[in-house]
Amino acid sequence: MNIQIKKIVEEDITSQSIRSWPIWSCQESEFDWEYAEEEVCYLLEGEVQIQTEFETVKLSPGDFVIFPKGLKCHWKVTSPVRKHYSFR
Repeated sequence: MNIQIKKIVEEDITSQSIRSWPIWSCQESEFDWEYAEEEVCYLLEGEVQIQTEFETVKLSPGDFVIFPKGLKCHWKVTSPVRKHYSFR
């Protein structure tokens, strides 16, 4: 169960109406999280390191991320984060 990260262009942002999605923000912190649903998000600001049983990934502004349903992970927010998000 891996986290998918990709860069997207403005056309993708517009076609998926990403700017109309809710925004979540978080200050520097660490916490455990489990995804009850698949989440897609687009990082606007900040940096975070996410550790799972299988991998450690770093997210930064401009990353489009897909977190699979059932994923258990540990978030380490190293710079305040703002992201658009949506559940599928």
